[in-house]
Amino acid sequence: RLIAFSSIVTWCLTAVIAKYLLGFSWQLAWLLGAILMVTGPTVVGPLLRQIRPNRRVSSVLQWEGILIDPVGAVAAVLVYEIIAHSHFSLFEIVTITTQTLLIGVVLGAVSAVLLVVALRYYLIPDFLHGVSFLVVAIASFWISNVMREESGLVTVTILGICLANQHYVSVEHVLEFKEHLRVLLISCLFIVLGSRLQISDLMEIGWIGIPFVLLLVLVIRPLSVYLATLRSGWDMKEKLFVGAVAPRGIVAAAVASVFGLKLAALGAGDGADSAILEKAELLAPVTFMVILGTVTICGLGAGPLARRLGLADPNPQGVLFAGAASWVREVAAALSKYDIRVLLVDTNYGNVAAARMAGLDAKCGNILSEHVQEEQDLAGIGRFFAVTPSDEVNTLAALEYLHVFSRENVYQLASSGKAHGRWQSIPETRRGRMLFASDINHHVLQDMVDDGAIVKSTTLTESFSMAEFREMHGEDAIVLFCLDAERKLKIRTSANKYEPVAGETVIALVPNSASTASKQETT
Repeated sequence: RLIAFSSIVTWCLTAVIAKYLLGFSWQLAWLLGAILMVTGPTVVGPLLRQIRPNRRVSSVLQWEGILIDPVGAVAAVLVYEIIAHSHFSLFEIVTITTQTLLIGVVLGAVSAVLLVVALRYYLIPDFLHGVSFLVVAIASFWISNVMREESGLVTVTILGICLANQHYVSVEHVLEFKEHLRVLLISCLFIVLGSRLQISDLMEIGWIGIPFVLLLVLVIRPLSVYLATLRSGWDMKEKLFVGAVAPRGIVAAAVASVFGLKLAALGAGDGADSAILEKAELLAPVTFMVILGTVTICGLGAGPLARRLGLADPNPQGVLFAGAASWVREVAAALSKYDIRVLLVDTNYGNVAAARMAGLDAKCGNILSEHVQEEQDLAGIGRFFAVTPSDEVNTLAALEYLHVFSRENVYQLASSGKAHGRWQSIPETRRGRMLFASDINHHVLQDMVDDGAIVKSTTLTESFSMAEFREMHGEDAIVLFCLDAERKLKIRTSANKYEPVAGETVIALVPNSASTASKQETT
């Protein structure tokens, strides 16, 4: 709906305010509306990773930004062709649109098939996968544009969709290469395009550019989203947030720059309608002003708005556990008492059922499964604990979730095997941060719980310090976490053996003998 309906509403209303606020001719106004209907996935993606709203809102915004780019580019091409060739008929417009879509779908799908076959039959060495994908994407883009101008964006979008949804070969390593390349190329492209823009160009727009941007952000976008999501099952909070997030990005800047140059050349030619192209040189400056305005407003306002609406946690303290053994359930239950969201994923349905009986959120599935990663709502969760009995699964899971939570927030238990000589443990660069301590593994914790150990929460005071806590519960008590005065979770690791202080709450695994002694002493 956002692609098929909201974009049309945005296009029309943007053209109207461009005509009456900026004084553009109707032809230029329609061209500007087509350019500004796109949102920027290169801006939306990092913004969503920072805010971490709920899964439904995040997914829709991400895919809207990806899919609307070729739609806006094709619409801009059609309007430009009408401006350049005033004799354009409706039949020719339909023909161009059909050709663009047909070429994009066929060429994109064929390119994807070729890449999948090449990887499936090991025709490309692993170290050349990233470069090969890049070459195929550029070649597909170029061939598509040769066959039909500006159809390249459709082609590479279809190529990406096909590769992302096939299940024959893994493309995760290519995604990592793509992320690094994307940051580099987009940064350079913004510099190149921005270098063409002079401050005098922005000054020529005048103060009227401010209400133009504000109308786009505060009126047109929310209205178009509201109309597109009627009877969609979304609540008003979700509609408000999606309606507030529509930063324009590199595609709008690039398309505006290209057509600005073309219209300038067209205006300099013989027979050009000077009235139509009178303000063509303002096309790129207006677009850059909208980019600056929308990115600034969304960048500063989207986070507070999401938290105000309850769609995001300002400081996600929640924990995703890979594993749901009895000791993991005890730890998760202790955290949930402090309103820290926990989610347990395990392949053992008995563990999952026990967790659910204890009132915990638990899912039965393989933590390494792509389905589990894509389907789970991670709103409010900011850390990952790999705590299964298998050291290999813990390491693989930690590597898998590094791109989701970043290396700082991915933890795993110490290895249960030997850690010297030829049995040297896995290096730190290939695993998560070591949870609790280097000599505490799954079997140690499970044995303690089997022997009657309990997870105990204790608030330290000036008169009851950490020294008194250890005297009461013994040196065998394992400090797992502590909560500071602001209820922020601090995690003990092998490299950071943080000692709680007065005012903080200690969450520790207390052995049975120590807990029994404390009960007798209390009695």
